[in-house]
Amino acid sequence: MKKQLLSILLMVPFFAIAQGGTYKIKNKFSIKSNGGWDYITIYKNNIYVSHGTQVNILDKNSGDSVGIIENTTGVHGITFDPIQNIGFTSNGRLNNVFAFNVSSNQIIATIPTGENPDAIMYDPFTKKIITCNGRGKNLTFIDPVTMKVVGSVEVGGKPETAVSDEAGNIYVNIEDKNEIIKIDAINFKVTAHWSIQPVEEPTGLAIDIKNKRLFAAGEKKMIVVNYETGKGVATISIGEGCDGLVYDNSKQLIFTSNGEGSMTIIKQIDANNYKLVENLKTQKSARTIAIDESTGNIFLPAAKFEPQAAGVTENKRTPVVPGSFQIIVVGKK
Repeated sequence: MKKQLLSILLMVPFFAIAQGGTYKIKNKFSIKSNGGWDYITIYKNNIYVSHGTQVNILDKNSGDSVGIIENTTGVHGITFDPIQNIGFTSNGRLNNVFAFNVSSNQIIATIPTGENPDAIMYDPFTKKIITCNGRGKNLTFIDPVTMKVVGSVEVGGKPETAVSDEAGNIYVNIEDKNEIIKIDAINFKVTAHWSIQPVEEPTGLAIDIKNKRLFAAGEKKMIVVNYETGKGVATISIGEGCDGLVYDNSKQLIFTSNGEGSMTIIKQIDANNYKLVENLKTQKSARTIAIDESTGNIFLPAAKFEPQAAGVTENKRTPVVPGSFQIIVVGKK
């Protein structure tokens, strides 16, 4: 399908926010094991953190360690089928998904995917597990009852994050194409391509089903898209290095996690109007994010990195300082 250029109706300037905002850092949960990280997920009373070759599980209130899922090499994301009460991890370097027992954390099935499964989600409409396969440039659909692959969709680029409208459609950020695609999740086919420029390299994606809006964050900008028409209704400047975005339905707030060390908070006035509320200082590297819908608390993984060696001019990521990995907890003042 021919790409449709979005009409951008609003550009909100990014500016420094005065002290005395509505959110603050409430706690920090330390995780002493080493390794990189990606997505973080809240399920029931626990935080599930992708971390190197394992998933660390913490109590969301105390931060105490309550378990580990091991050998999830290159793990990116964790999702859950609430009906079966089964968890799933996307293991990027293994090109598969692990299904695990939530009570025992034991692996109960290994399911192949496309190459480098990254983001993973549960679609409550089709009741399927879906992975976004970065190098495979496709999506894999898994039946959590049979633990079998039931479909796949080629997307023509790098799929970053997917969300469901809970009516049979999946929307996906295509990071290297600067677009959102719409997928028929029943018939496994792409039904629309929408350019989201001026947003580039879109990563975080969230959905507001009530107002039929998508929120897609990229490099220093977030766009609001009407998912009935594919048209943009607002563009808002955010912090640099965003790799995650969540939407609080109860408060009509959007949060972007920016690797520069900030969290941008945006208020939804109505379906087409938005204002910047606050740019909260967090910690450099806090680029992914999760929200606990029951409390409104926000969780951001972060760590300190070793300084760049003297004389090195390339901007390469240095090793994580051992023992510095932690989960930052942000909430209302």
